[in-house]
Amino acid sequence: MEKTSSVLWKRLKILYATKSLANRLVLKQRLFTFRINECELLRDHTSQFITLLNDLKNVEVHINDED
Repeated sequence: MEKTSSVLWKRLKILYATKSLANRLVLKQRLFTFRINECELLRDHTSQFITLLNDLKNVEVHINDED
């Protein structure tokens, strides 16, 4: 079991923030298909969108005009 928050954070980054091509493509696809549901609160939708943008930033995905 991890003893410090720093060690735990590094482990989580390794598990979930991989910069693989597959992960980048999945995140881009999520961005391009991101839509709000009828019964979803705008606050929740905005929070999910910001999380997605942060995930893209963390794996160094850059969206250009051609995308």
